[in-house]
Amino acid sequence: MVGQLPELANVSWRPRVDAGALRRAGRLWTLTAVTHTLPFIAAAIGLAVLKPVTAPISLALLLHAWAIPELYAARGAGVVRRAAPGRDASAGAERVALGLLGDLVGHEARELYARTGLLLEAGGLGTWLLGPAGALLVAPGGRCVHCYCVKVSEPSLPVGDRVAHLLLALRTDECGFATVANRAFAGAAWRVRRRLKPPAREALGAAIARARC
Repeated sequence: MVGQLPELANVSWRPRVDAGALRRAGRLWTLTAVTHTLPFIAAAIGLAVLKPVTAPISLALLLHAWAIPELYAARGAGVVRRAAPGRDASAGAERVALGLLGDLVGHEARELYARTGLLLEAGGLGTWLLGPAGALLVAPGGRCVHCYCVKVSEPSLPVGDRVAHLLLALRTDECGFATVANRAFAGAAWRVRRRLKPPAREALGAAIARARC
């Protein structure tokens, strides 16, 4: 760890995130989804067996069971939607911010960011995708994605500056970054991917490929 984020003082009640905590969080989110969906599935099967005439109700229950994890995944995918430029940021300021951000990363990450609006950064916890108001963490192996809401305190900054701030915070204290950020979802990568727009899907695909290496 290079340093420690001062924002940790604002969430002193949270245990510091590490690889083990991420695995436990992923299992907990899966258990929560299963707990919410199983009653609907069981009720649908029970109604279909006991009273076949209630098949439309059983179908409705199955649709509810399908929709619950989809809604969770949509909430998670929403953290990396493209953000609008800062209220006080001119077009020139945006270009300068993007240039400074490009100086912090390599060619591959710079090109991916230009196409998708998400910045790829490899870390000790996995492979990150950073946006101006959120981040995706692809766990090693590429199967599980943790979605985080996290943003800088000054929303009027150009988009590139906001992403650069998050990148520097991540490089300073990755575990602290994951501790401060608010987890919106953790689950299967395929479930998150289908809720993303095409540019973000490309970025997630690149992150999954890196996480599998």
